[in-house]
Amino acid sequence: MRHLVVVLGDQLDRQSHVFDDFDPAVDVVWMAERRGEGDHVWSHKARIVVFLAAMRHFAQALRDDGFPVEYTHLRDRGPAGLLERLAAALRRHRPERVVVVRPGEHRLREGLREVAQACGVALVERPDRHFMVSVDDFTQWAKGKTQLRMEHFYRWMRVRHDVLLENGKPVGGQWNYDAENRGHFGREGPGWVPAPRRFLPDDVTQAVIDDVEAVFADHPGRLDAFDWPVSRAQAKQALRDFLDHRLPVFGQWQDAMWSDHPWLYHARLSTSMNLKLLAPAEVIAAVIERFNDGKVPLASAEGFIRQVLGWREFVRGVYWLNPERLLDSNALRADGHLPDLYWTGDTDMNCMAQVVGQTLEHGYAHHIQRLMVTGNFAMLLGVEPAQVHAWYLAIYVDAIEWVEAPNTLGMSQFADGGRMVSKPYAASGRYIDRMSDYCKRCRYRPGDAVGDSACPFTTLYWDFLDRHKARFAHHPRAALQWRSLERLSREQLAAIRSQAQALRERLGVK
Repeated sequence: MRHLVVVLGDQLDRQSHVFDDFDPAVDVVWMAERRGEGDHVWSHKARIVVFLAAMRHFAQALRDDGFPVEYTHLRDRGPAGLLERLAAALRRHRPERVVVVRPGEHRLREGLREVAQACGVALVERPDRHFMVSVDDFTQWAKGKTQLRMEHFYRWMRVRHDVLLENGKPVGGQWNYDAENRGHFGREGPGWVPAPRRFLPDDVTQAVIDDVEAVFADHPGRLDAFDWPVSRAQAKQALRDFLDHRLPVFGQWQDAMWSDHPWLYHARLSTSMNLKLLAPAEVIAAVIERFNDGKVPLASAEGFIRQVLGWREFVRGVYWLNPERLLDSNALRADGHLPDLYWTGDTDMNCMAQVVGQTLEHGYAHHIQRLMVTGNFAMLLGVEPAQVHAWYLAIYVDAIEWVEAPNTLGMSQFADGGRMVSKPYAASGRYIDRMSDYCKRCRYRPGDAVGDSACPFTTLYWDFLDRHKARFAHHPRAALQWRSLERLSREQLAAIRSQAQALRERLGVK
């Protein structure tokens, strides 16, 4: 054997660099499902099924194209860990080289290097050209910057790739239409919303579901509603469905939330993109085509492209600048335990019940639900960031460390101390009330900070401002928010501190 070509579960890209010089006469593709990857964090059943079903479909497509594939199934005999299984394959085949695309996780990348070295086989790591900026180019862009801001990076990427530009200027005269992307539904709610296309399990996916139910029976989540795209063909259909039915109004409503509406106008493409079934360049090109044809308004096209060309590429670059430092970060010195309600959804806070409930059912919540509900609540409570990171990595079907860790630790929990975002995303119940109907169906009042009707978000918000006053009171971007503390008397603050502490104790945080 010349090359043992390792294809990881989030590298299902037929255009991958590892296939450039593939020779089926002397090379073999190696793929493995291992229990240890599902147990690294206590993964949602749907997350495990998405990965394994997509892997099995991809392996079959490779075989159909004449590629020799060595594939290990979840219930096959052998070591539980991916790296142990790879070591056995290297000792058995003795290839000249093991070839892999750069993994999306620092732990796994280092593990592959160690296994290859221990087995005496040369490791060839090739860049992941799925992305629109390389790690090296991002590092150069970030060089010398003490703070990294997505907006600056996004404009640089727009120019670099000539996206939504006209004579070197942004189409429409503005780089960013974020102000038009914050709409919230009125009292009547969203009305009828076109449901995203479903992909009911075929025989391959159903076999994975059966395996996961047997092997990971005690893991969180449900599989009776599983309908995620798990092949290249399905991913392309999901893209067309979003372009046709939801993208035209996505921009206006992308931050809105509503009870029992998990999808609203969101794309549901993050799993397909993170597994590499869809490339960001093709998604952006499809959005621009619809805009140029007059089928999508500029605010929707730009708002979506900003998520893909801007934020997605940005967080990957941030992750690889220093993954170990990011994963260990805890600038606010939070040390609380993550409440059980994050795993059960058992709570009388309607917003948390809605978001955690749909997460357990589908393995999904959109970005505002993650940032301003579950993430905001964990930060206000003072939960240790590493525990929040582990929950997000485990519970969402689209979670891979390169994208999840910066979003959670940098943006949601402010654990990096402001490297990624200028101030904490801290908000009271009033924000949730403005952006959703959750508070209308809740026993708590979003404006109350103390008393039986006090919204836990609001109590914890004022307590958070009080606890971190020294750090942010004179911060150029946060001072106005912290100045609102001056409206509260000593007695009010004392009552808030007492109620916040009682809440933490009741939830088992402290």
